[in-house]
Amino acid sequence: MKEAKKVPVEITWWGHATCTIEDSNIRVLTDPLFASRLAHLRRRRGALPSDEARRADVVLVSHLHADHLHLPSLGALDPGTRLLVPRGALQMVPGVRRLRHLRVTEVVPGDEIRVGELLVRVVPARHDGRRLPVGPHRSPALGFVVEGEARTYFAGDTGLFDAMADWVGPVEVALLPVGGWGPFLGEGHLDAGRAAQALDLLAPQAAIPVHYGTYWPIGMDAVRPHEFHSPGDEFVRLAALAAPKVAVHKPAHGERVRPAVAR
Repeated sequence: MKEAKKVPVEITWWGHATCTIEDSNIRVLTDPLFASRLAHLRRRRGALPSDEARRADVVLVSHLHADHLHLPSLGALDPGTRLLVPRGALQMVPGVRRLRHLRVTEVVPGDEIRVGELLVRVVPARHDGRRLPVGPHRSPALGFVVEGEARTYFAGDTGLFDAMADWVGPVEVALLPVGGWGPFLGEGHLDAGRAAQALDLLAPQAAIPVHYGTYWPIGMDAVRPHEFHSPGDEFVRLAALAAPKVAVHKPAHGERVRPAVAR
């Protein structure tokens, strides 16, 4: 029987695409969303993130959709926190300019940002990066690779694309979206099956499913409820078939995990 080896990074999943990555004594927060309700969406599972979630050295925003770039949640961050947003965010979302307590930097694929002992690499995502429902497509959707003692890929919202593995490169941990907030996923998203295919492309040592089972449209509880409840378990099942060497961890809301892989 193979021994388990811990990857030198800790991940807390707060729900939706909001995660804390702890590596090299640096706290990285992804797509913070601390709301019980957002427009027609209501948080249906998991308590709201604790105050601990608001502590970060750097915050990564993958794209301009309101469930990823959420101004009230960004406004709750500690003064001086560094915030990386897609290029065009300051123009497309005027509220970002009012976040004067944060150190905001616009980034594009190919950029590399040093944060303490970490290097944050910006990679592309296949997703509509506009601030909906209006506005031309001026801002890219992004993913990020956090490189410290380990290399952790946060995919943001994305579909599969040909150069994904080339851009991401070797990683130990992949945080992959496996669902959404409604009964149907459109173009530019990963469902559980496509996320399992991404594991086959990326070949990480460990994976964690995110972006599912948290928010759901008000009044739509009876419409395709399995799309809300099942993506995490379905990803675990399909990942075992598509990429059996990858250790998959499915944390509960607010749970911290240190991914373990087989030696």
